[in-house]
Amino acid sequence: MGILSSLFTGVSGLNANGNALSVVGNNIANLSTVGFKSSRSVFADLISSSLGGGGGAIQTGLGVALNGVQGNFSQGSLSTTSNALDLAVDGNGFFVIRDTAGAAFYSRAGQFHLNSQNQIVDPSGFLLQGYQVNTSGLITASISGITLPTTTAPPNPTSTVDIGANLNSQSGTSTFDLANPTGTSQFSTSLTVYDSLGNSHLLTTYFSKNAANTWDYNVVGSTNEIDTTAAKYVAPNVNTALGLVRVASGTLTFRTSGALDTESVVNSYNNNQAGGIAGGAVGQAQIDFVGASPNQAITFNFGTSVTTDGGNGLDMTTQFGAASGLVQQAQNGFGAGALQTFSVETNGMINGRFSNGQVRSLAQLALARFPDPLGLVRTGKNTFAESGTSGQPLVGAATSAGLGRILSSTLELSNVDLGEQFIDMIAAQRGFQANSRVITTSDEVLQELVNLKR
Repeated sequence: MGILSSLFTGVSGLNANGNALSVVGNNIANLSTVGFKSSRSVFADLISSSLGGGGGAIQTGLGVALNGVQGNFSQGSLSTTSNALDLAVDGNGFFVIRDTAGAAFYSRAGQFHLNSQNQIVDPSGFLLQGYQVNTSGLITASISGITLPTTTAPPNPTSTVDIGANLNSQSGTSTFDLANPTGTSQFSTSLTVYDSLGNSHLLTTYFSKNAANTWDYNVVGSTNEIDTTAAKYVAPNVNTALGLVRVASGTLTFRTSGALDTESVVNSYNNNQAGGIAGGAVGQAQIDFVGASPNQAITFNFGTSVTTDGGNGLDMTTQFGAASGLVQQAQNGFGAGALQTFSVETNGMINGRFSNGQVRSLAQLALARFPDPLGLVRTGKNTFAESGTSGQPLVGAATSAGLGRILSSTLELSNVDLGEQFIDMIAAQRGFQANSRVITTSDEVLQELVNLKR
C-alpha cells in the first residue's frame, strides 16, 4: 500500500507544480498587459492516511493539491500618455464597466476611448460608468454609461456689463448728440454682448461731461442689430445715416475726491418715446435685439458708488485729473458653443471646453472597491466580477470613501515582477523534477518486488 501511495503522491506533485507553472506562465505572458494583476499558486497537503502503531496513529501524507490561485492587487507602475482617456486608478478602486447586456464588471485597465455614439468605452466595447451632469449642471444620483455631448451648448445672454474707467476731471462739457457721438463725448468704449440666441452685438458707451462732477453715458448700437421695427426707437434716438441707435442712457456723479458717488436709473428707448422711460433698477437697460427676445435686461455696472451702493466709489469708474481711459471691462454673456476638448480631474470629474470659451462639467466617473478583492472572479479581458467571497461593491466618486484618485493621460502597467516570476518558475520546475524522481524510484521498488517472484 505504501509504495503504491508514493506513486499517487508523486503524481499529485506533478499536477500541482504543473499548474503552478501555468500560473507563472500566465503572469509572464501578461507582463505588458495594462492593468493586469498577477496571481500566485497556493498549495495544500491532501488528507493523510493513518497506520496503526504502538504509540498511536502514524500519518503519512497523500500528496499535494493546488488549493487556490490568489490574486495580487498591489499597485502597478504608472506610465504617462498623450490620451486624456487613458486613465489610471491611484489607490484601491476599480473602474465600473458594463457590457451591452447591462452586466457589471470591474477593471483596473484604463484604456478608454469614444465610440461612434460619443460613449466612453474600453477596447471590448464595455461602457464606462459614472454620473452624468443634467441640464441644470447638477450631478445625477444614479450611475450609467457616460456619454459626452454632441449637441451645441446653449448660449447665455448678457445680463451684466462691467465698465471701469477714469474720466478726466479736466474735460470740458458737452451735450451728447447721436448725429455726432464722437464729437459730443469725451470718452467712449465698445464691448461685444450676446442676445438670447447667442448672436453677438457691439455696443458702444459714450461718456459726456455735462457739468462739474457729472457725466452722462449713452449706450449706442447698430440699426442692423437693434430691432427698430414698429417704431420702437424714434427720433432723436435713431440716426439712419450713420446706422446708429441710442438704446439707453444714464448719469454718474462724482465726489470732489474723484470717487463715484451716485448712479441714476437708466432710461431705455425701445418704447416709442423720444425721451425714453426710466427702468426699475439702477443701471438696468431694456434692449431689443433683432430676432431675439424683446426687453433684454442688461445692467451697466460702473462700480460700488458711495451713496447709491454704500461702497468707496474707487473700485471701478473714477474721475481724476488724468487722461480718460479704460481700466477694466467685462460682460457675462456668451454664444453657443461646440465641445472641443475635455479633461479628467483627479476626482473623476470630466470637464469640457467649448468653442465659446466656456468650461462645463459633463460627467463624473464612478469607482468601486470591495471588502475582499481577493474574492473577485477573473472574467477575462482585464475584467473581474463580483462573487459571494468578494462582497458587494461600494460605488462612489473618486477620492471619496477610500476609492483612490483618477489620473488622466496615465496608464497603470502590469504589477508582474519578472524576477519573482523566474524564481517561482525555477521552484515549480524543480518541484516537478523531484516528483518525477519519486515516481521513478517507486517504480524501481515495485520492479524489485516483482522480481522477488523469480
